[in-house]
Amino acid sequence: MTTETEKPYDPEARGLRLVAVLLALTVVSGMIDAVSYLGLGHVFTANMTGNVVVLGFAAAGAQGFSVPHTLTSLVSFLVGATAGGRVAVRFGGASRRTWARVTLATEAVFVGASAVVAFAAPGATGTTYTLIALTAFAMGLRNATVRKLGVPDLTTTVLTMTLTGLASDTRLAGGSGHRSPRRAAAVVAMLVGATLGAWLVIHHDLGIPLLIAALVSGALAVVASGRE
Repeated sequence: MTTETEKPYDPEARGLRLVAVLLALTVVSGMIDAVSYLGLGHVFTANMTGNVVVLGFAAAGAQGFSVPHTLTSLVSFLVGATAGGRVAVRFGGASRRTWARVTLATEAVFVGASAVVAFAAPGATGTTYTLIALTAFAMGLRNATVRKLGVPDLTTTVLTMTLTGLASDTRLAGGSGHRSPRRAAAVVAMLVGATLGAWLVIHHDLGIPLLIAALVSGALAVVASGRE
């Protein structure tokens, strides 16, 4: 029994709130797309909107783009999203905290495996396809979970609607602007991740940004709560 000043125990409240977790994951997405686009043949493994466009470029014969690479990413992402849907069925009616942690732990494992491959066999035949498949699967799994969690304005991988909302809901446009800080934070997070990932790819190698991404996802799996 609780007193008037006491709040009932809420296991979902333990840990870092989902808004902060999803912003950190947006940084990870920027890093992973920097790795894939700059280091894996101009293909995205987190941003599938860009990937569909890239597939069109490749199909038209544009230089520097690959139909097989892009299809590998798209298919792996869809497989990951399907797995994410199964996880949602398994955990969706239970604790959001447990659900988020299971997904993030799985993402960390797959991105971590891609880092191991990048370090162990940087120039080996099949390494590019392996890295594309592992990271795209992880991003598909995460995207399916984020979509089901339904935290507004934080998809973690695409910013088109976030930027649209940021502009269209401003006071200048006649809106309240009440979610502008969250939307702006998502844009900044993606930019920071892409910048850091690109710098590491250009000045070091693919393994380091992938390892950092895996460690961040793993840390978030430990501390994520179920509360927004």
